[in-house]
Amino acid sequence: MDKKGPVRGKAMSELTVWHDAAIGIKNDQVVWIGSGDEAKVLEASNVMDAKGRLVTPGLVDPHTHLVFGGSREKEMALKQQGIPYLEILKQGGGILSTVRATQAASFEELLEKALFHLDRMAMHGITTVEAKSGYGLDHDTEMKQLRVVKEANEKHPLDIVSTFLGAHAIPEDYKNNPEAFLVYMSELFEPIREERLAEFVDIFTETGVFSVPQSRRYLMKAKEMGFGLKIHADEIDTLGGTELAVELGAVSGDHLAVTSDEGIEKLANSDTIGVILPGTSFYLGKDDYARARQMIDAGAAIAISTDFNPGSSVTENLQLIMSIAALKLRLSPEEIWHAVTVNAAHAIGRGEVAGSIAVGRKADIVLWDAPNYLYIPYHYGVNHANTVIKNGKVIFERQAIR
Repeated sequence: MDKKGPVRGKAMSELTVWHDAAIGIKNDQVVWIGSGDEAKVLEASNVMDAKGRLVTPGLVDPHTHLVFGGSREKEMALKQQGIPYLEILKQGGGILSTVRATQAASFEELLEKALFHLDRMAMHGITTVEAKSGYGLDHDTEMKQLRVVKEANEKHPLDIVSTFLGAHAIPEDYKNNPEAFLVYMSELFEPIREERLAEFVDIFTETGVFSVPQSRRYLMKAKEMGFGLKIHADEIDTLGGTELAVELGAVSGDHLAVTSDEGIEKLANSDTIGVILPGTSFYLGKDDYARARQMIDAGAAIAISTDFNPGSSVTENLQLIMSIAALKLRLSPEEIWHAVTVNAAHAIGRGEVAGSIAVGRKADIVLWDAPNYLYIPYHYGVNHANTVIKNGKVIFERQAIR
């Protein structure tokens, strides 16, 4: 699965598969790939027999909200009763409840929680993950979240790519003046850059949050400061967020549940990757899923992510999202595997180091309790990962219960 650049359009249906293959690892890198017969003449200090299992690159999750306080399980019953989200907000729930919990949590509490979720991601075969802030909505808490991400990246085996999402919602103090809030959040660009706390800046471009013109001004300022760009685009209303992502050269436009035909065409003729989050539509019980099939047919590069967060997609299991992508997005297994490896890596600026098995790259590899790559999206809702190798070291190995 050695790919140069993201895989686009019809090429996503063509997957490189080796049979009876062997991989040589030295220190943290892949140094040799060949057949099983060729490997027999090599000397190795340790040999791992895959025993016919599927072997793939480590999964890449390109859109998560990893660091947050509290949880929102009580809201599920309210949603099932048909209570609108705005009413849940009035009752003290919704995103602002997570903001309050995150503001109240200590650095140590947030770090411990983040490491717990990273462990779960690793157990499910993820070796590289993006993590956003956005549950602070004030200077101190946003910086606290980003510093937690930095510390987690140093403490945990997984590679974490950090994104500043201070423009995630409008707090009560600014509800009548979103422009002033964006100015307030942009004041963090300089300290974030000085501490190297984030590579990307993101914004929620949506009705009732930030408009396309507001998002453009904010992101252009971030770009001038040297940040890569991401956009929460066209999740609920078709505002043109996808077109804005392409216009500004964002590395990705994310969600894209209601992207227009024009947006799909522009995405297909750009370097911007569409990051699709089918678990969010599934969890919220929506009928609107991103038109990933049309995007691919038009020639776009598509990635898939969990959107792990406490309100709208509460899972660290990217394998489950792969199944939802097959069932709801009608993607083929080949397209899905590209979407969670090479394309997902490119969607977070890691296309040259993650998402593929190739000589000279980090040895991020998963052995699956599956006979072939078709099996993972087919057998849904369980963890198929048998052994997860990160930087050449085993970080998870399934133990039989007997």
